[in-house]
Amino acid sequence: MSTTVVLGAQWGDEGKGKVTDFFASSADYVVRFQGGNNAGHTIVVEDEKIALSLIPSGVLYPSCIPVIGSGCVIDIGFLEKEIEMLNSKDINTTKLAISSNAHVVMPYHKLLDELIEESLGENKIGTTKKGIGPCYVDKIQRNGIRIQDLLDDKIFEKKVKQNVEDKNQLLTKIYNKDPLSPEEIIKEFKSYKNLITNHIKDTSLIISNAIKENKNVLFEGAQGTLLDIDHGTYPFVTSSNTSSGNAAIGSGVGPLNLDKIVGVTKAYISRVGSGPFITEQDNEIGNYLIEKGAEFGVVTGRRRRCGWLDLISLKYSVRVNSLSELFITKLDVLSGLEEIKLCIGYQNGQEVINDYPYEQNILYNAKPVYETYKGWTEDITSVKKFDDLPENAKKYINAIADYIKIPITFISVGPERNQNIVIDYD
Repeated sequence: MSTTVVLGAQWGDEGKGKVTDFFASSADYVVRFQGGNNAGHTIVVEDEKIALSLIPSGVLYPSCIPVIGSGCVIDIGFLEKEIEMLNSKDINTTKLAISSNAHVVMPYHKLLDELIEESLGENKIGTTKKGIGPCYVDKIQRNGIRIQDLLDDKIFEKKVKQNVEDKNQLLTKIYNKDPLSPEEIIKEFKSYKNLITNHIKDTSLIISNAIKENKNVLFEGAQGTLLDIDHGTYPFVTSSNTSSGNAAIGSGVGPLNLDKIVGVTKAYISRVGSGPFITEQDNEIGNYLIEKGAEFGVVTGRRRRCGWLDLISLKYSVRVNSLSELFITKLDVLSGLEEIKLCIGYQNGQEVINDYPYEQNILYNAKPVYETYKGWTEDITSVKKFDDLPENAKKYINAIADYIKIPITFISVGPERNQNIVIDYD
């Protein structure tokens, strides 16, 4: 049996798409366990970029079965477009399995997401306005609509009418908007029934049987650890648990079935939207990283904020996720910088903090404590072995590994599938 969890160790956008694609090449199943189409994974195949938001990356391999687990929320209209996009590229989507217990993003969720975000003004979260948060709210309030409800017209219509009645109270009395028509929503979703029916499965049973049969199962996370609803930089987080514990919960298998947990980090760090960012470089260095690293959101196209790699938050991700190894992406982006910095502490008044703080005000007020390393000018995009990297690049990577105390087993040196260094410690 081989089960692997791949998840982001930062604020998302770490290049997980490429890493999951790397593992998916030998996986029998790839399982998405949280989030919705607020996430984006980009995979480069022979100079063609394939951007996926809902469907797991395993769909690109004919022998692999992609699974959307119960911890996800699904915009079916968006899913339809993603399936059409893949089919237009002759990528088979018929094996896609969707949990009957996953929740459905409804039109009122997207509308409320936008209205709530606008009402926050300067305190806005930076949501993608895809309806993800309001959908999870309905899930927790136990009045959400699940994928399986689409199979029973009476149940679906009853739930839609009840939800629209409730949401219209908010829309008309709080936000001064026109009420929604439940009949129009019901009509729209009936058109999705043929699309979705053949994909609805008991995915918990499918995954459990696969594990019993010693199949290779990959659990694919979205966003990143610092966006976890419980463990991230709250309230500037996503609406689901992005850390490794949810790989079991969001897919319906027990935690003892998880063999390996791989964290993904960029050689620097970035985030989209609002929230604290101690090592942010709002200067020429930040602009360099943004432009050279093409740091623009897959889903929103928003310019990302960039800064030096933060080892305090990375060590925190190792702890929260029980990471067994680390994959580093975009090392090539640092080529050409005269010097590179690593954050090894937070200066909070007279105190230097070496562990991630539990008080949010520290994250807003602390200053980074850096160690500085010499950069390199060599083009590393064709390097295949760690020993062939420039000496300064090796020192930088080794410094990261020494600090976080877990092995770095994979280094990406370019966007292409094959631009990787795989380090075997056996």
